[in-house]
Amino acid sequence: MLHSAANVQRIGDTPESGVYIDRSLSDYVLLEQTHGYNRLWLYHQDIQEAVGDKRKELLLTMGALFLAFGFILQWILQRVLTRPFLHMVYTAQRFADGSTEARFDERRVDEFGFLGKFFNKALDFLLVQQDELREALNRVRESETALYQEKERAEVTLYSIGDAVITTDESGRVDYFNPVAERLTGWVLENVQGKPLCEVMRLVNENTRETVANPVELCLKCGEILELAEHTLLIRDDGEEVAIADSAAPIRDRAGHIIGAVMVYHDVGHARKLARQLSYQATHDALTGLYNRRAFEEQLKESLESAREEEREHALCYLDLDQFKIVNDTCGHIAGDEMLKQLAHLLQSKVREADVLARLGGDEFGVLLRYCALDQARVIAEDLRRTVRDFRFICDEHSFETGVSIGVVAVDGRTHNLVEVQSAADVACYAAKEGGRNRVHLYVPDDHELQQRQGEMRWVSRIHKAMAEDRFLLYCQPILPVDERSVLPNHFEILLRIQDEDGQEVPPMAFIPAAERYNLMPMIDGWAVRNVLRRVQQSGMRLQNSIWTINISGRSLGDEEFLQLISQELEATEFPAQQICFEITETAAIANLRRASRFIKMLKAKGCKFALDDFGSGLSSFGYLKNLEVDYLKIDGSFVRDIVTDKIDRAMVEAINNLGHVMNIRTIAEFVENQQILDVLRSLKVDYAQGYGIARPLPLIQMLDSIHSKPKVQNSAG
Repeated sequence: MLHSAANVQRIGDTPESGVYIDRSLSDYVLLEQTHGYNRLWLYHQDIQEAVGDKRKELLLTMGALFLAFGFILQWILQRVLTRPFLHMVYTAQRFADGSTEARFDERRVDEFGFLGKFFNKALDFLLVQQDELREALNRVRESETALYQEKERAEVTLYSIGDAVITTDESGRVDYFNPVAERLTGWVLENVQGKPLCEVMRLVNENTRETVANPVELCLKCGEILELAEHTLLIRDDGEEVAIADSAAPIRDRAGHIIGAVMVYHDVGHARKLARQLSYQATHDALTGLYNRRAFEEQLKESLESAREEEREHALCYLDLDQFKIVNDTCGHIAGDEMLKQLAHLLQSKVREADVLARLGGDEFGVLLRYCALDQARVIAEDLRRTVRDFRFICDEHSFETGVSIGVVAVDGRTHNLVEVQSAADVACYAAKEGGRNRVHLYVPDDHELQQRQGEMRWVSRIHKAMAEDRFLLYCQPILPVDERSVLPNHFEILLRIQDEDGQEVPPMAFIPAAERYNLMPMIDGWAVRNVLRRVQQSGMRLQNSIWTINISGRSLGDEEFLQLISQELEATEFPAQQICFEITETAAIANLRRASRFIKMLKAKGCKFALDDFGSGLSSFGYLKNLEVDYLKIDGSFVRDIVTDKIDRAMVEAINNLGHVMNIRTIAEFVENQQILDVLRSLKVDYAQGYGIARPLPLIQMLDSIHSKPKVQNSAG
C-alpha cells in the first residue's frame, strides 16, 4: 500500500505505464503499472547506505545553515563593525589629507561613538596645537628675520663705528676685531683670533711707563663694567704709541653667566693734546705766558693753607705799571703788548725759582714770594721796582720809561682768607700810587688809610648785592623859591639810600665814595634815572610846576651807554624833558670839562636842564663857568652855613648870586638851616633855598603822596 501522494513520486512519461516510488519508507517500494496491471516491487535498502545518505543530508543541511549564519553574521559585522571602522578610516584619511573639517561620528551610542568623541577632541586639540605651533613658527621666523637684521645692522655698525671694538670669550681670547681696532692695534683679526688679548694689546702709563692692567681681564674677574686708567698708551704691533680711553663690560647669557667681554676704546691723542693746551690756556696768560689770575689765586690758596697748617710765612706783591697808557696811546696796543711781554720776561728773571709770577690783567702783575719774610719781601720788591724803572722800551723813534707801584702784604697764620690778602695787597698798591707812584708800600694792619680803602673795597660787593636785591631807596628833598610870591617852579632833588641786610638805611656818603672809586656810579645813576622817571610818571602827578633834579656822577659824564639810557627812558616814559634837571658837581665838571660840555649840550638839545653843584668850592669856578651851559648854580653850603655871621661868606654868596643872574642862571643856596639864613638869602635875592630849615628829605613815594599844592618857604623855615 502506497502512502499519500505527497510521498509518492511518479516515474515515467505515459499514463499507461509508470513507476511510483514511495520515499516515506526506509526501503524503496516500486509500483509498476502496465496496461492495467499493477506490479509491486519492494526493494530493501542497506543500513549503512541509509546512514550515509542521512549523514550527507544532515551535513548538507548544516552547511546550508552555517552558510546562512555566515551571511547573517557577515551582514551584522559589516553593519556593526566594518562600516563604522571604515568610516573612521575614511575620516582619518581625510584629516591626513589636510581636511581639518573632517570629524568622527559622535552620534553612535556604542564604543565607536565614544572613540569618535575622543578622537574629535584629540583632533581639536591637535588643531589648536597646530595653530599655536604655526604662530610660534611665524614668530620664530620673524625673530630670525629681526635677529638677522640686527646682526647685519650690528656688523655694519661695528664695521663703520669710529670706536675700536674687541670681543673676547670667557677666558679673554680674541673673538672679534672691528676695522678701527685693527687699525689702532696694527693687527688683523685672522692673525689674532683665539689669542689672549693681553698679548695683542700692550698698555702702559704715559707718565710712569708702567704696565697697565687690561680692563678685559679685570672685568671678567669681577663681572663689572670697568674703565681704563687715565693717561694710558696703547703700544701697537709696530711700536707706535696711541693714547686711548676705553671701557670693558662682561657679556652674559640668559642665565647670567659670563660668556665673554667686550672692550670699546678710541684714540684720544688729539683730545689729550687739546686738553693740555686748554689746561695751559686756562692757567696761563696768552700774551706773556705767565700764570693768569685764576692759576695765581690757586697757588695763593695753597700758600695760605701752608701758612696756617705749617706756620710758614710768605709774601704777596701787587705790581701796577705807572703811565703804561702812554705807550698804547702813542704807538698803539701792539706796541703795548710787546712792552708787556718784555717786562714779563724781565721780571721772571728777577724772581726766585720757587716764586710765582703772574699777569693779573692789563698792566697789573702779581708775585707770590714763597717762604719769604716781610722784610726780605720788601728787598725783593724794591729790586723789582728798580728793574722796571731802569727798563727802556724802544718803539720806532720813541723811547719809553715806566715805573711800577708795588703793594706788599704778609701771608702768614694770621691771614684769614684769599679775599682778605688780595684786598690788602690791592690797597697797599693803591697807597703806593697815591703816595707818588714808582714806590713800594707795605701793608700794616693798623694803617688807618689802608683800612679806609679796604672798607671801600668791601662796599663794592655790597653795592652789587643791594642792586641785585633791589635795596636801593629813593628819597626826595624839596628846593623851594626864596620869595614866597615867586612863580618859579618847585624843585625836588632825588637822594639815594641803601637798605642794608639788617633793614637799616645807609646814607649816601657811606657808599658813594667807594662807588666813585670803583666806577660803579654809572650803574647807580642809570638805576636812579630809570626809577625816578617811571615812578613820578606813574604817580599821575601834574608836572607843569615842578622840576625833578637827579645827581649825576663825574664817572657818568663820559659814559655813552648812560647817555643812551637817558634818551631811551625819556622816550619810553614820555616824561617832559624840560621838567628834568641833572645836577653835576663843580669838581667833576672841571675835571672832565670837554666830556661834561658835550654831555650837557646833547641833553639840553632834548630840553633837559642842568645844575652845577658845590659852586665856589673850586679855585677856578668863575673861569670855567662860561664854558658850561648850566641853568642853575648851587652855592656851596660852606658859604651859606655861616652867612649870618661871616661877612666873607656873605660876600661870596652875593658875588656868586650876582654872577649867576648876569649870566641868566638861577641860584640855589644849600644848607639853609634856619630862618635867619633864609632872611639873608632873601635880601640878596637868591632864587632858591634848600636845607633842613626848608624841608627834610622824605621817601619819594611819600613825597609824591604829600604834594597837593605849592609849599610856602616861610611855613617850612619858620
